[in-house]
Amino acid sequence: MKIVRLLAIPVLALLVFSSCTSVRVLADYDKEANFNTFKTYAFYKTGIDKAQISDLDKKRILRAIESEMSARGFSKSENPDILVSIFTKEKQQVDIYNNYWGGGFGWGWNPYWGGANMYGNQVSTRTEGSLYIDLIDAKNKQLVWQGKGIGSLYQTKKVEKKEERIKEFVSEILKAYPPMAAN
Repeated sequence: MKIVRLLAIPVLALLVFSSCTSVRVLADYDKEANFNTFKTYAFYKTGIDKAQISDLDKKRILRAIESEMSARGFSKSENPDILVSIFTKEKQQVDIYNNYWGGGFGWGWNPYWGGANMYGNQVSTRTEGSLYIDLIDAKNKQLVWQGKGIGSLYQTKKVEKKEERIKEFVSEILKAYPPMAAN
């Protein structure tokens, strides 16, 4: 029985830590759009300027998008097929875990025969962020695809960790492009 308990602890820790690193992705698209015709892109400055994040994080996101678009065969252009815009949302999540460990001994009511009950609550907060990547048809200025990544944001002093998390968000979102129905 001890072996099962000892093995369960690392597995539980792995599940807890891996669930914190995942990015949940949702994507939507215009069924009328011909995604095979899109080969070039440019950033939509008007939309990007409205994103309520630091300029440093905007640069990180845009660099990650450039890298992903390049890997998919897109090239930047002054006369693009699609415009890329971003926006973000963030909210605080509060997680409350109720812990009860109970045991008891004794029979009936007796002030000298108590029970061993322990109650405790564990409260933690985390920031959950959403990154939206919009692809807009440059000819008619219509949204043709939107990807949304939702996940926990880490408060870290290490710039490398922050950049790594942003790259993960962008990569996971753009895995949903182009839509399967378009292929």
